[in-house]
Amino acid sequence: MKQRYLYLFLTLLTFVAGYVFLRLAYGVTDEFPFTQEIVLIVLGTIATIIITAALLNRQTELELRKEQQVKTFELKAEFYVALIDFIEGLISASKITEADRLRMKFLTHKISIIASPEVLEEYENFLEVFYKIAKDDAISKMESKTLSERLSHLCSKIRQDLLGDEGLTEEEQNELDEQILENAKMS
Repeated sequence: MKQRYLYLFLTLLTFVAGYVFLRLAYGVTDEFPFTQEIVLIVLGTIATIIITAALLNRQTELELRKEQQVKTFELKAEFYVALIDFIEGLISASKITEADRLRMKFLTHKISIIASPEVLEEYENFLEVFYKIAKDDAISKMESKTLSERLSHLCSKIRQDLLGDEGLTEEEQNELDEQILENAKMS
């Protein structure tokens, strides 16, 4: 960051010094209109170069930020799918082993790196249910439904984290959450 300000300062200093020099050169060439035109051409060229450099610098920053957002999205999506696949495996197996508990702990650490605060909050709710169910190492049909419901709430928050849903009103978001819950109850 300091280097960026240093470059900005040096650019500004060079621009001011160049302007002063060219202004003096313009004043000295008062008697020769042709020379004044050359000085004006040089000034125009310098201004064009500076504007182009500033625009290219800004465009590069935006492209890097976009690329970072794409990488973050891919990382989140891959992790969330792996988490849901793992939970699917637990529910399908109808039992929870010590290895499953250990894997859930490591998934908890991983999710803390990439998830939004809303996802983390809902994940905490999911974990409360998961660990209550995991006490007896078996998952009954009723516990499976409960786990699936908590997972639907989590999926709703994951969806918001991945897709944003900024264009949705609060009412539309609530309807969407209810739809996700209803879909989970039907399956």
